[in-house]
Amino acid sequence: MSFKKIAVLGLGKVGRLAATLLHEGGFEVRGVDAQLPQAEVPFTCRAGDISNSAFVTEVLSGMEAVLSCLPYHLNIELARAAHAAGIHYFDLTEDVPTTNFIIELAKTSRALMAPQCGLAPGFVGIVGASLADGFDRCRSIRMRVGALPQNPTGLLGYAFNWSPEGVVNEYLNDCEVIEGGMRKLVSPMEWHETVYVEGVKLEAFTTSGGLGTMCDTLHGKVDNLDYKTMRYPGHMDLMNFFFHELLMRDQRKLAGEILTNAKPPVEDDVVYVHVAAEGTEAGSLRRKEFVRAYYPIEIAGARRTAIAWTTSASVVAVIEMVRDGLLPATGFLHQEHIPLDMFLQTPTGSLFKASAASHG
Repeated sequence: MSFKKIAVLGLGKVGRLAATLLHEGGFEVRGVDAQLPQAEVPFTCRAGDISNSAFVTEVLSGMEAVLSCLPYHLNIELARAAHAAGIHYFDLTEDVPTTNFIIELAKTSRALMAPQCGLAPGFVGIVGASLADGFDRCRSIRMRVGALPQNPTGLLGYAFNWSPEGVVNEYLNDCEVIEGGMRKLVSPMEWHETVYVEGVKLEAFTTSGGLGTMCDTLHGKVDNLDYKTMRYPGHMDLMNFFFHELLMRDQRKLAGEILTNAKPPVEDDVVYVHVAAEGTEAGSLRRKEFVRAYYPIEIAGARRTAIAWTTSASVVAVIEMVRDGLLPATGFLHQEHIPLDMFLQTPTGSLFKASAASHG
């Protein structure tokens, strides 16, 4: 069933852009945050305490869907409110316990519960599953993503263009993989490898959350499945030193504050995506790759960072598909069940085709 009215909670860079894209796509958008945006926006806004359940119930009244662009720890209560209101729920979380909670909620939902609709998890899972789709037998899906400054400085070669809370969790929480057909948890910041995108040398290592629900879906169908974050060389060793030798793993909030103070966001960023699948087709072994570098682009009259537009466009394209009846309207949405071709044909998903420098 088509819908138009959607609330977007959390109006940071990603939330504000997602709300703008939804407005441009014909949705009636209600933006909600603790404070009203200082810049002019094309949609209506409400200010209030998002941690207050009565306020959340009020702002969801009359809505047909809600998109959370909030810190992950606020998503469980919002998902519960959306479930109670019988409206569609979308978020960008990479937090595994939050997603597991939403999976349970979805068993009795009157609408669609769709967490993990960002870049990773989200878009890369759609790409990875689509590459593996044509194989008679798939032996591996390897997914790598890096959101990085174009012009790195210092030993870390990094800038916090994403939530520090999310990055710290990715670096410290256990990582799900499938190895040799077995589901496993492995430590983060290990399995180090070198990857090249557009001739740029990068390192990749395990981080938490990027696979979303793919281990559930593909267990028994793929022999090896893993997700890694890409950084400029030397980053992983320094972060292992910071978290483990200096024991900052015991002070996650402080760790995030130290890192964002040292490496604030930059406008000139780049998102590298390197997804590869190997398997057999008609008895022959083949490798398929999707390798892209996404840069800042202009959307709705303003220049948007690569991480902001790739994340926002990922979730908005999925919302467009649900509105247009191309995806289920109830239950739980697995990102890896979304057809890549249909995703790229949506008005917003087409940004991924128009903006990529591509190889392979």
